[in-house]
Amino acid sequence: MKFKDYFSIPRMNDGALKVWSRNFLYFKKTWLVSLFWIVLEPVIYLGAIGFGLGAFVNNMGGMSYIEFFFPALLSSTAMMVAFFEGTYGNYTKLTHQKTYATIMLTRVGPEEIVGGELLWAASKGFFGVIGVTVVAMFFGLVESYRILLVLPVLFLLSALFSCIGMIFTSFARNYDSFIYSTSGLIVPMSLLSGTYFPLDQLPMGLRYVAYLFPLTHAVAAVRGILHQGPILWIGVHILVLLIATWICMNISFFRIRKKLLK
Repeated sequence: MKFKDYFSIPRMNDGALKVWSRNFLYFKKTWLVSLFWIVLEPVIYLGAIGFGLGAFVNNMGGMSYIEFFFPALLSSTAMMVAFFEGTYGNYTKLTHQKTYATIMLTRVGPEEIVGGELLWAASKGFFGVIGVTVVAMFFGLVESYRILLVLPVLFLLSALFSCIGMIFTSFARNYDSFIYSTSGLIVPMSLLSGTYFPLDQLPMGLRYVAYLFPLTHAVAAVRGILHQGPILWIGVHILVLLIATWICMNISFFRIRKKLLK
């Protein structure tokens, strides 16, 4: 197997867009229930952690706790929604519903299926971000045009975790397999990525581990953009996300294509 078979730039052509459209048409039929689920949980966190616990914290690096927590909430929402769509949703289509096998009876091939599904999981994660942002506006948390600048970063994060979810789907043998990725990766990442407290509060060893998490870089970039952090470091964090997305996207294409062509 040559290097280019693992790492290239997958094409998002018309077939991939048709797969995305198929998912979107189904989403439109259940959009109210879907949006209720993907928005309600972050809003509960916003109230319980941001306003509830945050009332007891006076200063977080020169900002209120809710200002510190809100960028992390947006990032966590993008991660969670995209990852769960990329795992449970895609695994269902791959195995129980045999959706991919059916699509392959048409002119749409494996790479187009993967491309469309990755784009869809990323889009659903982004829908969750938009929903939380709209709700946050009513709490006075969106007061600057800079919220528009973080949206591309959050879509990139959604794309990254849609790829990570697809990779785990390619190895899964049953639904219980996702317990390992959720409990072993997603939950620790959501706790140790500068979401609820600054990274400098962690022991030195855990601090280095935290910088291996893509969520850490997303939270730092979004928080920096919203609160005018150092421009250079924001660029570094975004570059890390771009490289990680490119690598994971290619791995997911290779893994699922191989699985579909068996």
